[in-house]
Amino acid sequence: MRISVAGTGYVGLVTAVCLAERGNNVTCLDIDEEKISLMQNGVSPIFEPGLEVLMKKNKENITYTTDYQRAYCNAQIIIIGVGTPEKKDGSANLKYVYEVARQIAQTVEKDCIVIVKSTVPVGTNDKVEQIIKENKKHNVTIEVASNPEFLSQGTAVKDTLNATRIVLGVESESAERLLKKMYSEFNIPFVVTDRRSAEMIKYAANDFLALKISYINEMANLCEIVGANIDDVATGMGMDPRIGDRFLSAGIGYGGSCFPKDTKALHWLASFNDYELKTVKAAIEVNENQKIKLIKKSRKYYDSFSGLNIAVLGLTFKPGTDDLRDAPSLVNIPLMLEDGAHVKAWDPVGAENFRKLFPNEINYCESIEDTLLDADICFIFTEWAEIKNFPLYKYKELMKNPLILDGRNCYSLTEVEEAGLIYESIGRRKVNS
Repeated sequence: MRISVAGTGYVGLVTAVCLAERGNNVTCLDIDEEKISLMQNGVSPIFEPGLEVLMKKNKENITYTTDYQRAYCNAQIIIIGVGTPEKKDGSANLKYVYEVARQIAQTVEKDCIVIVKSTVPVGTNDKVEQIIKENKKHNVTIEVASNPEFLSQGTAVKDTLNATRIVLGVESESAERLLKKMYSEFNIPFVVTDRRSAEMIKYAANDFLALKISYINEMANLCEIVGANIDDVATGMGMDPRIGDRFLSAGIGYGGSCFPKDTKALHWLASFNDYELKTVKAAIEVNENQKIKLIKKSRKYYDSFSGLNIAVLGLTFKPGTDDLRDAPSLVNIPLMLEDGAHVKAWDPVGAENFRKLFPNEINYCESIEDTLLDADICFIFTEWAEIKNFPLYKYKELMKNPLILDGRNCYSLTEVEEAGLIYESIGRRKVNS
């Protein structure tokens, strides 16, 4: 099929490449000429395992362009995968979605279906349909459908090719048939519903997972107070099939491009309609407080960071991505710098993006060893495999004071004790060797 995808971020590019992998001819559109040039040379503009391999494998089936007229005029299906960033009030900024809708209306020359894959509030597909009708230039039929994505950064390619379900929000049987044809080679079950329900499924799913994370973090905080171990608690909970063991890892909060934005957007939508989602509101509050949990712990050891050498391991919001959006590091490191700390940081893929925000204030290290050398305290913000596999004895060897505050529970308490470290994590007892 002839498919065009607007936007080459995580959603747009991964969707496009995976559709090409399943035999479709795909045109990727973006306004950023530098990104388009990179992709034309087989280079992915985002760090996502497996994506660049598939880009090169399917280069005959993928075209990259900044020309929206070329991209849209003869497409059978047009997928809107542009960003919907958070506004100051927490609502979703839909200007990019609506701009693409206007461009589609003005350039499409054949009957087609427009799919909104971006995460959008309930009713957005109706607005897209209205914009297309009001701006349509040619005598063609353009249907609008909702097809939300459920990928996670770091596993986006796998999540797309082996999804648990494909949600189709359609208003006609013809739209349903064409979308099922597009996904015919995926061998994934469909959930077919109306557009508004499809839009809500996306928010309901993401916010439920955010709730689960905030819940386990609250349990972890209580475990510290009463002397329980959150690892054992989570294991016991996760073995119940009604609960499941995913998203039960206690830590210093969720981040990334989805959960923070989507919880706030759904909370805003409810408030706008004079309804309060108390559970979602609570999840947002818990997450914001959780991000500075390690800073609070550090005050037991140092009244001030002034003059201290601080080692930071991990900058991204989770391993497997270079994305910094709503990462705990963005909250904590400015507090350290403001308090007069000397900060050294290591991250295997996120350092360059962090350098754009803090070009001179931080010493970026090439190895964990260099980061720890002569440090007075170490903060762990991301559970990279390199950190989890790092020999514990080296902390004592390299640091001035072997004090580790671990926001991701990377290490066994027994092994930490054996290594002679001072160690605090989330929801577990303190080790004071």
